[in-house]
Formats: sequence, structure tokens, C-alpha cells
Amino acid sequence: MLNILFAAALALQPLSNSHASPGQTIPPLPEQVMAIPDALRDEFRQKVLTTKSPEQRLYRLIDFMLKPDGLGLQYMANATNTVAESYRTRQVNCMAFTLMAVALAREAKLPAYAQQIDKVMAWNMTGDVVSQILHANAVVLVGKRRYMVDIAVGSLSAPVVDYQINDEHLLALFYSNRAMELQTEGRLADAMIWQSEALRHNQTDATLWNNAGVLNQRMGNLTNAEHMYLNALEKNPRLSSALSNLVALYRQRGDLGLANHWQRQSEKVLSKDPYYQFVQGRRNETAGDYQGAINYYRRAISLYKQEHVFHFFLARAYSRLGYLREADSELSIAQRLSSGADRQRYQAKRDALRHAVY
Repeated sequence: MLNILFAAALALQPLSNSHASPGQTIPPLPEQVMAIPDALRDEFRQKVLTTKSPEQRLYRLIDFMLKPDGLGLQYMANATNTVAESYRTRQVNCMAFTLMAVALAREAKLPAYAQQIDKVMAWNMTGDVVSQILHANAVVLVGKRRYMVDIAVGSLSAPVVDYQINDEHLLALFYSNRAMELQTEGRLADAMIWQSEALRHNQTDATLWNNAGVLNQRMGNLTNAEHMYLNALEKNPRLSSALSNLVALYRQRGDLGLANHWQRQSEKVLSKDPYYQFVQGRRNETAGDYQGAINYYRRAISLYKQEHVFHFFLARAYSRLGYLREADSELSIAQRLSSGADRQRYQAKRDALRHAVY
């Protein structure tokens, strides 16, 4: 499954000025993140370490983590937990699963390391924040063979070694993940503490600098945000999230020359980012250019068909131009892709639209 690594903040609405949180969340010490609680260690020894065979220990480790007679870990997208928290809650995302897999493999005397799949696996949008979702998993060595341990797979497989990272980098991703989760809760001051801890452990990962820029921009520190985005792009000139954030920041600040310069520089990269296309559509729609908005929304959908919000806004732009049957078709897709209150809202809009069509 997918690990939340927030890497884009596209300003669709005014940013919140609320920085405070009711209770400050202090990041755990680095040595606490992968520490194995005594109860977990005892259970692990009883169920996994009773065989001398390294291969059998590895297979037992996987069963122990995933099967109901072991830990029975369940995936939850925002469960960026320490090993102890994962043991207590039995909930993990791929970051937490990777932390536990590496820690338990080493407890079983099996060399292990983490890797970050360094490409966008999916996109998500919460309010005015867009996330590019990356993925992490573990690689365990048995003799000369390497095995990938991945909650998305649920079993051992030959590893896809995309980006091996050391423990310091893994810790940085853990702290940054939690920072971005706090950000979505509106706890910006707490999030900044966690993000600063992330950068203390790694200053070479461009996504970490971009995330720091997102936080600074949301807190109104535009000069700091600019510095963070430029730092991110120095490390990865093709990081689409940092490029789109920098363009949006210059527009917000009124520096249209710089905004246009960076947009030209990044056009090839941003043309493949569905959420950037969506934001351009929103800009055209706000300006009353509904045909231009339709073109951008359709481009966003061609890049990522599963986002119900894209289909809804395309439907809205169609309806503004009187293309009511096309609007109904897009609302139908939005409804199918959504759930809960969103699905009910789309049904209500379809009902209202049908009265206009028929």
C-alpha cells in the first residue's frame, strides 16, 4: 500500500492563519523510533527465533507480522508509527511497516535496510493540500539473496531496488511523514517541529526541503518558503511539487515575472503533473474562461483518472457552458469514484442537473 509523503501544496483556497495546536506533540528520540518493546521481543523470540535456518526465520518473520496468530498488522494510510506504536495499535502504513520489518529482521540476525521507491505512486488532495504519494519497503538479506518485504505485496518477492536509504534517511522520512499528517490536522507549529527534526537527519532529499517550504508558506513565511523550494530544486531540478509550489508562491507574492520564468522552465515537468493541470483549470474557471478550464481539467483526468474532484470540476465547467449531458456524465464518474458524503453530494447535483436537462 502507500506511504504518505506530502510533496505539494497547491493554494486553492486562502491559507489558514491558525498555527497553534491544543497540545504539543514532541517527536520521539531517534533511538526510540525503531526500538523493540520487551513484550514484542519476547513474543518474537517465541514465534520466530526457534529455528536456526535464516530462510525459515525470514518466512516466520513475515507470517508473524501479517497473520492473525501473530501481530496481524493492518494497513492505515496515516499510521506513521514507531515500532512500539505499531505493536500497540496493530496499525501501519508502509513507512511504519518498513521500520518494523527492518528492526525485526535485525533482531533475527538478518541484515536489512529500507528503500524508498523514488517515483510518484499516486496523488491525493486534502483541502488545499495536494500530496504526491511515494512508497517505502524493506530488503532483507539471506546469504547472497535479497528479499523484498512489503505490506503492499503481503509476501516475499524479489526486490525492486529503486533507492536504498540508510537509517538516518529512513528516520528523516518518518519525521517528515508525521509532520505532514499534523499539517493536515491544522497543527502547523507541531508539524514544523517534526519537519525540522526530519531535516536534522537528512538534508539531501529534495522532498524534505519541499515539505518544509509547504509548512513555511502555510504559516505565512514566504521568504523562508522560497528558500526551501529553491533548495529542493537545487537538489532535484525536476521535482514537480517544488516547481509548482514555487510558481504558486511567486503568484501569491505578486512576482509575476519570476512566476512566469519558473513556469516556462518547468513546463515539461509540470505538464505531467495532474494536480498542477487541475490548478490551472481552477485559475481559468475563476477568470470566467470555462473552455480553457475544460481543457485543463480534461488534461488532468488524462493523467490521473481516479480523482473524483477532477470529474466534478469538469462537470461544473461543462454546465457553465450549457453542456448539460456532458456534465451529467462527468458527475456520474465522480459519484462512482467517491464515497460517503461526496457520493451523496454528487447524486444531489445529478438530480438537480437532470431537471435542467429534461
